[in-house]
Amino acid sequence: MLFLFFITSGLFLGWSLGANDAANIFGTAVGSRMIKFKKAAIIAGIFVIIGATFQGSGAAKTLSQLGSIDALGGAFTVALCSALVVTWMTYKKLPVSTSQAIVGAIVGWCYYTSHAVDYSTLSIIVISWVVSPLLGALFSALFYFLLRGYIRKSKVHVIKLDGHIKYALLIVGAFGAYSLGANNIANVMGVFVDSANFTINIGSFAIGSAQALFFLGGIFIAIGILTFSKKVMSTLGEGILEMTPETAIVVVLSQALVLFIFSSTALSNLFVSMGLPAIPLVPVSSTQVVVGAVIGIGAVKGMQEIRFKQVGNIIIGWIVTPILAGIVTFFSLFFVNNVFQVQITNTTKPAGQHSVIHQVPATINMPAHTGLILLLILAAAVFIAGISIYLQYNRSKQLNATSADKWSEQLQYAELQKSLSEIEIKDARIENGTLRNRLDEKRKELVTYALSIAEQRQFLENTLQTLQKTLHETSPEKKNLHLHEVTKSIKQKMSFSDEIEQIYQQAELVNDEFPNRLSTISPNLSPQEKRLALLLRVGFSSKEIAPLLNISPKSVEIARYRLRKKFDLKKEENLTHFIKTI
Repeated sequence: MLFLFFITSGLFLGWSLGANDAANIFGTAVGSRMIKFKKAAIIAGIFVIIGATFQGSGAAKTLSQLGSIDALGGAFTVALCSALVVTWMTYKKLPVSTSQAIVGAIVGWCYYTSHAVDYSTLSIIVISWVVSPLLGALFSALFYFLLRGYIRKSKVHVIKLDGHIKYALLIVGAFGAYSLGANNIANVMGVFVDSANFTINIGSFAIGSAQALFFLGGIFIAIGILTFSKKVMSTLGEGILEMTPETAIVVVLSQALVLFIFSSTALSNLFVSMGLPAIPLVPVSSTQVVVGAVIGIGAVKGMQEIRFKQVGNIIIGWIVTPILAGIVTFFSLFFVNNVFQVQITNTTKPAGQHSVIHQVPATINMPAHTGLILLLILAAAVFIAGISIYLQYNRSKQLNATSADKWSEQLQYAELQKSLSEIEIKDARIENGTLRNRLDEKRKELVTYALSIAEQRQFLENTLQTLQKTLHETSPEKKNLHLHEVTKSIKQKMSFSDEIEQIYQQAELVNDEFPNRLSTISPNLSPQEKRLALLLRVGFSSKEIAPLLNISPKSVEIARYRLRKKFDLKKEENLTHFIKTI
């Protein structure tokens, strides 16, 4: 019974991991309504348990090499401090990494108990934190390039392609969940492996303590996915780069491959048999890999789309997490060891070696069972406090969202009542005003076209003058110089970043009230979808929109189809006509 209590901190850490990291697997698919949350949670939970049970031993051995925690009291404190740090950072909306938290906590245990830190293992783990996002970026850039080429060349209908993407999200999500369980179960239960030694016999089958712990930890990761990850999944997509279902396939597949590589014993042995260096089996952060994968896609699409401020915040979180976990663990071990007199290590230090675990204050003298009872009460209170922080944070977000929705509904109702009264009293005046507005819009459109024509005419006149000047030049060097200037100006003109922004600015000036009306009608539209709607309202075709959004015409058709779904339009309703009536 006491053993079950001690591993509750690891189970709490597993629940926290499932509540947060599941968003890296199915977040975009659920947020874009490609896959229902219930189906995503069930698939993720099943494959997390399978990966944790059958492939979780590799990374756990590396954590044991870093610091072999040989007492349940020490393992309990390390896991609990890691879980509290992860919970606190999640509450503060800072980047979360259970891998870094558990490694920092183990180092804190080693320093407190005067156990030697295996710095060679620690250096391998730290290097993996750098290599894993780089691998994620490399894989995602390659996969995105291949997927984009396939979509451009594919002749599959838009609706059928949407179905293919949905099934692809399910498959790569299952693989991602399997790899998450295989690699990150070491963070959840790895610290208990050296301090637990038992065997469960079921008929002719015998299950060792490590596999049983991994199975139990996998179950609690799955529970975290089922109970608390829905809100995180639904709000994913406003981080480093705007995500679409297509990019989600690439990110999840890249993440799954990297986690699988760093947790596969068979793959590491294969490298050794081929005369290559063994792959280090270390727990890596799925969040770090996802960040690297997203940056890889951003590099292919254009670095200007990456939100570098968010990247900076994430890097700060990576640095803070292990340091904070180590400090919290160090002081918590002192408290647990000296106040509650719970054994945190079974290793006896040589005579003359100083260790803070032997410095028990003279004023503290209580029976062991009393200290254990107090520790049970404190741990239960801390566990309940952690859950309460999660629930309170979620509840406050829901209340704020509900209050905002109610206030919006009240405003809409008041505006509707006012509009109805005005229509009843001043019907003729409203009709005249509508006609005037239409004339104003047409006039603004003509002004926009005139400005565009004037700008293009000026560019062509300048180019013509340069070419005429070139024709009259007798010196080949000067002719080449003029031709180089013309070529340079044409290339600059072909870089449409400034012109694209001017087009958006002109379009917004012409349709100044349209963005507000669009947000009122459909508040869940992404920035990319709002730009697409604006361009459709101006009158651009799919071919004209593709270069403005830096996507292919096929992707524009897919985006238009999803926009129709969000507007809930019937098959016979025209999307462009509907947008122009907003």
